[in-house]
Amino acid sequence: MKKHSKHPTLNRFIGYSRGLKGFFLLAVLTTGASILFNFLTPQIIRITVDSVIGQEPFALPDYAMSLLESFGGREFLRKSLWVCGGAVLICTVAQGLCNLAARLLISHSTETYIKRLRDDIFRHIQHLPFSWHTHNRTGDIIQRCTSDMDVIRNFVANQLLEVIRIVTLIVTALFLMSQMHLGLTCVALVFIPIVACYSGFFFSRISKQFRFADEAEGDLMVNIQENLTGVRVVRAFGRERGELDKFDAQSQVLYDRWVNLGYTLGAYWGMGDLVTGIQVLTVILVGCWLAFNGQLTLGEFLAFVSYNRTLAFPLRRLGRILSDVSKTRVSAERLSEVLEAEEEHDAVTDTEPDMRGDIVFDRVSFAYDGETVLKDVSFEIPAGSTFGILGNTGSGKSTLCYLLDRLYDVESENGCITIGGVDIRTIRRNYLRQNVGLVLQEPFLFSKTIAENIAISRSDASMEDIRRSASIADVDESIMEFSKGYDTIVGERGVTLSGGQKQRVAIARTLMCGSPIMVFDDSLSAVDLTTDARIRDALRSGTDGATVILISHRINTLMDADRILVLDNGRAAEYGTHEELLALGGIYKRTYDLQSAAASGKEEA
Repeated sequence: MKKHSKHPTLNRFIGYSRGLKGFFLLAVLTTGASILFNFLTPQIIRITVDSVIGQEPFALPDYAMSLLESFGGREFLRKSLWVCGGAVLICTVAQGLCNLAARLLISHSTETYIKRLRDDIFRHIQHLPFSWHTHNRTGDIIQRCTSDMDVIRNFVANQLLEVIRIVTLIVTALFLMSQMHLGLTCVALVFIPIVACYSGFFFSRISKQFRFADEAEGDLMVNIQENLTGVRVVRAFGRERGELDKFDAQSQVLYDRWVNLGYTLGAYWGMGDLVTGIQVLTVILVGCWLAFNGQLTLGEFLAFVSYNRTLAFPLRRLGRILSDVSKTRVSAERLSEVLEAEEEHDAVTDTEPDMRGDIVFDRVSFAYDGETVLKDVSFEIPAGSTFGILGNTGSGKSTLCYLLDRLYDVESENGCITIGGVDIRTIRRNYLRQNVGLVLQEPFLFSKTIAENIAISRSDASMEDIRRSASIADVDESIMEFSKGYDTIVGERGVTLSGGQKQRVAIARTLMCGSPIMVFDDSLSAVDLTTDARIRDALRSGTDGATVILISHRINTLMDADRILVLDNGRAAEYGTHEELLALGGIYKRTYDLQSAAASGKEEA
């Protein structure tokens, strides 16, 4: 899409029709043929009434008159009125077949078009930065990718062809009507500007109300998604009543907005029906007066009224289509907001260096939305060592691992992070993330078997490999206690497992990657101290010289690390071994004393 285009949203969605324009064109042509057969029927009736039953001369082309004369002319038709009826039947059948062909063509085109759009949006979302996902709610994204997508499908499948059909009907009907009586055609035309004026008046209002309703539906989807995801928390704290009240309030907002939209649409459609009814009545009255005064034959009057009915229907239908166009425009804009979000991009010169080097944070500062989290942090992690990071909640511990994994990038003026002397901003993101295994405090598990969750990054993994990783993560015995063992299906978001089991399965999943750098972001918080110690011992012997970074608020988890960093309000406050930090008598020592006292109190109790 060209950036200087005046209609970027329109051009974006037209782009998905590549290779389908031929199908759309055939659908338009078959629709045109259907309209042609539809308009032939009143002409056959007019000729039958005026020239077969009556005495008016045949208004037929020369070749048609020659063919008719070869069969016996007017007398033949009078004796064989079934021919006229057969002609009407043929036109009706041909019209139906053309409509069928148009519908098949447009269905194929629409589903191909929507599949391309749906696939592109999903692919695009997969490549959007981590920061985009933190600023956009899951329920709203789902609503855009489902409800808004259905609106686009409905427009392409039905309204788009209907617009072409209506315009063709109006133009053709007006042309044929003008051939029979120009004055009466002008009477019918007077009402078209009226329809255009009130349609323009309602269009902007309807678009705005559709957007309000769409946003309210997105808010409701967010509420449903959060409620279903956090159902255990809701039940644990008895929050059912509060959640129901919250849902009722949002549902009421959605109800009010759709009711307001319904009032506007009702007024719009009602006015359309009123104007159309007046137009039909006016044409019939004037036509009767012209026929009574001999300025219009009976057959012409019947044909004219039939064409006017054909004209009146599109005028009435056009009003409804314009309201659908308003809704489609809103949905297209909401989908464009997703598609226009900038993806993560790697520089052309991005490299794939050896990832088994020293990790260096050099004067790194970082802020979320203007709020500083890290301030001039510098430290070094030797390759193959175990490194611990301690700090209070909000001290910036997790931000360090996000920056190392390039979920966020450090601006050049705010320091740099290097691995083996290579600035990670020059390392291809996918390669970096494949080599930096990250285990979060609240890991996500898919609704698959335990084995599939552990081996999700290695499709060729054997059961022996899976069990080895699970053993290092100290979860193999727990898994084997399930009736189906590793074939046990993990419920949505891992609800089948306990918090500690989920963390250990996530650790096993990371170990399967064999990453040279492994980051455990408070991922042992849900296990007891004994299990914690067993996992750390297994990690030291089973990670093949990988650099291990342990982030925790629990000193027992970090005390055996080769080096420990203490963060305080986003700054590197202390750095050293366990013994060195105790000797400093600072934050680490105070934390150690508090945790030791708490542990002693529990043992005495």
